[in-house]
Amino acid sequence: MNPSPSSSHDCDVLIVGGGPAGLSLAAGLGQAGLSATVLELQDEARLADPAPDGREIALTHPSVALLQRLGSWQRLAAHEVGLLRAAEVHDGPVGARRPLHLHAGGSGVEHLGWIVPNHALRRTAWEVARHAPDVRLLTGARVQRVGTTSAHAEVEYLPAGAPEGATQRLRAPLVVAADSRYSATRRQLGIGASMTDFGRTVIVCRMRCERPHDQVAHECFGYDRTLAVLPLPDDVVDGAPLCSAVVTADSAQAQALLALAPQDFADRVAEQFDHRLGAMQLTGERHAYPLVAVYAHRFTGPRCALLGDAAVGMHPVTAHGYNLGLAGVETLGRVLADARTRGLDIGAPGVLQPYARQQHLHAWPIFQGTNAIVRLYTDTRALPRLARRAVLAGALRLPPLQAAIVSQLTGRRPAWPARMPAAGV
Repeated sequence: MNPSPSSSHDCDVLIVGGGPAGLSLAAGLGQAGLSATVLELQDEARLADPAPDGREIALTHPSVALLQRLGSWQRLAAHEVGLLRAAEVHDGPVGARRPLHLHAGGSGVEHLGWIVPNHALRRTAWEVARHAPDVRLLTGARVQRVGTTSAHAEVEYLPAGAPEGATQRLRAPLVVAADSRYSATRRQLGIGASMTDFGRTVIVCRMRCERPHDQVAHECFGYDRTLAVLPLPDDVVDGAPLCSAVVTADSAQAQALLALAPQDFADRVAEQFDHRLGAMQLTGERHAYPLVAVYAHRFTGPRCALLGDAAVGMHPVTAHGYNLGLAGVETLGRVLADARTRGLDIGAPGVLQPYARQQHLHAWPIFQGTNAIVRLYTDTRALPRLARRAVLAGALRLPPLQAAIVSQLTGRRPAWPARMPAAGV
């Protein structure tokens, strides 16, 4: 039997942030016999039924395996799960030169991955955490202070509906910051972060297409703006092909695109994609997000750890941000469960160090590589244009390089963390 938390502690782990990373960690810890308390500013209604935000998340095979073990994958509706069979990378105007075609052949899997709406992943993470044993969810909780001592971590918060000044305090051996890339918890814990503001905005939306997309994703690096076209499941009402359009532009261009009438915007997207999917029509709203990448200076500290975007906030071009967060859930959960089994203090620096080291080794090359790609493919000068053509030409001629890229897309790499026990994280 696992030892219970000290009488001076309210639980084993305090988690600040009720996004998918924080909720998934809580669910996994509960399944593994540890107790967790999640503090989230949003109210329960928004967490239980999140509004669509335009974002579609590409998931690797290891990420889906983790979600299946947690039980959240099984809660997704069939129309919320799409396949990524292959991907094409275009340099310059679409059709001007041969694209780099990436597929899963020879990788041991049948397709590159899956694509699921962000709001569906948030909803199912909430559902699993809500039913997990020894998990307490405090919604509408306004965190006032986070700190640590040699004996414990503590969080002071204002409960939902409580008057100002009626703060409450929770203590645990460990606190985890999982409250976004602009994490206030990270700052209160004294951990800095390097931020890269790309000075660009990403516009995401859903589109109806005239022609089928054949489950192929496209990344189109234009000289003025970048376009990604992601395949989605067909419309559940009339079976029409659907895709997600992701347009990245400088701030002035983005504002001009957002000001266009819906059909004018859809026509711009179809034109940039060389009408490969025929006529396109906007469905739903356009959502805009500033592009800022974040990398924390440390992933752990005295009785604290960082998770998800609070640790690493990625540029979306390589679709690794969400997968890195889930890798962190798996690694941190396994480290804590193993420490508890061995009777160790789960907040001790020596216990947390393996998580920090493994997550850094996993994230750092992907983070730096992604930023390098972004810089190369958003530079309109002549020399960078030649350089990126050379990169794609090399990839077209070198099957081992293509295989390496596919291994990153699928997540099937030797460096991926070992799987957690079937009983949970």
